[in-house]
Amino acid sequence: MNYRISTNMMYQQSISTMLAKQAKLAHTQQQLASGQRLVTAKDDPVAAGTAVGLDRAVAELERFGQNANAVQNRLGLQENALTRVGDAMARINELVIQANNAAMGDDSRHAISTELKAIHAGLLDLANSTDGAGRYLFGGTSDGSAPFALSGGGVIYSGDQTQRQVEVAPDMFVSDTLPGSDVFLRLRTGDGRIDGAPTSGNTGTGLLMGFSITDSTVWNGGTYTLSFGAGNTYQVTDAGGNPVTSGTYAKGESIAFAGVQMKIDGQPANGDSFTLGPSGSRDIFATVQGLIDTLDTSPTTDAQRAAMQNSLQGAMRDIGTAQGRMIDARASGGAQLSAIETAASLREANNITLKDTLSGLRDLDWAEAIGRYQMENTALQAAQTVFMQMQQLSLFKLMG
Repeated sequence: MNYRISTNMMYQQSISTMLAKQAKLAHTQQQLASGQRLVTAKDDPVAAGTAVGLDRAVAELERFGQNANAVQNRLGLQENALTRVGDAMARINELVIQANNAAMGDDSRHAISTELKAIHAGLLDLANSTDGAGRYLFGGTSDGSAPFALSGGGVIYSGDQTQRQVEVAPDMFVSDTLPGSDVFLRLRTGDGRIDGAPTSGNTGTGLLMGFSITDSTVWNGGTYTLSFGAGNTYQVTDAGGNPVTSGTYAKGESIAFAGVQMKIDGQPANGDSFTLGPSGSRDIFATVQGLIDTLDTSPTTDAQRAAMQNSLQGAMRDIGTAQGRMIDARASGGAQLSAIETAASLREANNITLKDTLSGLRDLDWAEAIGRYQMENTALQAAQTVFMQMQQLSLFKLMG
């Protein structure tokens, strides 16, 4: 069998060889120019696929960081608002103590009432604080409009009860700002566990100075009524009207029953009574408004003055409990801010690990690439030299 090698075939083979080497050299040049090993997915399909997944993980970490920045801003603004609310509570407490002075006249109490009205308006403004982006801090997830508004002499809440959860790191969530119902509305009265008050219509000067739980194992959470009779006698009955204890009242003494005690001062009249039972709840706006209404009155009798003093004593207890709630709310926000810092450390560590892995997949090994470039360049030059020499080959040069 005879094989014929044509000049055309030799030319084609040489050209194909040079083009292939030029392509490899161009690819290496592109790697060197970009600093990337993976110029296209076909360079290493497995590594390219893995890198795409890691890119998504890095982008997700960036999104978590944006979430964290947004909620951190809102929690910081919540802290500022609650600090100012706490300052307002402290000022209200000072004003109530001043107003509770028996020597204070009507004009002075009315002046205090005027300041309380300004504080009431300020509290409403704080409750409607925004995050600077048009969203309200204390509206829960319904934060597109002001959550609190005056209505019928009181304040209504149009937000919801939901506290948004925000993911700030993989599988790590923090709570957004508290809903306003938890901060301003559902505030426990009394000392937070029990609450007492004089019955409306008392005609004596009896004052409820305080109360407390003395034995939690005996206290059953019921409601009791302390009633006074003739000759300073008293009787305590439960919610069903059943007698619990009785005795003779001595001014300033504590009357103990059912695991609790009440301290009464002044002189209750025959038929006067006081109640004691589990704490209820009241919004801070109603508490302040109640103070304003009390101070706007002008008592003329001892019984009216005693009623005013009892109201002020009750307000001081409610304000004290409200101050404790504000401290708890600030502590809750502080815990979330601390969690955000922890999440930032976790994101940073994960980001470094992911980028190191990406670098190993994509980044060019410069020493290897430069050496490969020199070899490919030399190979291309050799192919070009061979081609040039092949062009000079001719049978006519052998004749003669």
